Amino acid sequence: MALGLSGRRVLIAGGTRGIGGATARLLAAEGCVLALCGRNEDDVRAAVRDTDAHVFGRTVDVTSPGAVEEFVTQAAEELEGLDGVVACAGTARGRGLGEATAEDWSATWEANAGYSARLLAVAAPHLRASSSGSAVLVSSISGWKPGPQAQYGAAKAAQIHMAASLARELGPDGVRVNAVSPGSTLVPGKRWDRMRTQQPQDFAVFAREFPQQRLVQPEEVAEVIAFLLSDRSSGISGANIPVDRAQNAPTPDGY
Repeated sequence: MALGLSGRRVLIAGGTRGIGGATARLLAAEGCVLALCGRNEDDVRAAVRDTDAHVFGRTVDVTSPGAVEEFVTQAAEELEGLDGVVACAGTARGRGLGEATAEDWSATWEANAGYSARLLAVAAPHLRASSSGSAVLVSSISGWKPGPQAQYGAAKAAQIHMAASLARELGPDGVRVNAVSPGSTLVPGKRWDRMRTQQPQDFAVFAREFPQQRLVQPEEVAEVIAFLLSDRSSGISGANIPVDRAQNAPTPDGY
């Protein structure tokens, strides 16, 4: 079903692989004009080459001071405005509480909640100027289902709260803000895919955390993100939408 997104100008931070890459491909198929960034130059080039749309791509480390702000500004100039933004970059650093350093906590925060706030701060004037401004923060079920490590869950919980709070702050100007919380997602070459091929017995045990014994696919998350960027979701703002196939524990590592 077409979502009426043709011509929409959408920025995706972390838009080259996994959920971000699937989102870029779906939005391109819907007729969007895209700006996307990633940390790896080869991945950015491949995403620009393989996405069937007008794409403004840049290699950006979103945790580097000023980098995401510069990217948003450049993208808005290139696309002549922004109708939607997706904060899809994210990672974790460090282990348990006794081993994680202050730098691990700080780095994990910045790679998830910190850059998301900075991205939205710069994008907000452009979204206000749009007739359909919408922002989506890609959080995680780890943001409300306890699992190791705490620094990652805390940063993801902050994104969920940020979406709810900023939806109230930006709502009077016509801008919607929502969070999407994927469950464990089967991305080629990443942790769960490696587990599936290298540790099939452990993977089968982990799959029992899902009622259908199937992990989430990147395309399933992308569909929800695209819906939240569209006018079909005009009544949804400040929400956290799980896309987790009713997953129980967020990791196979306990809790």
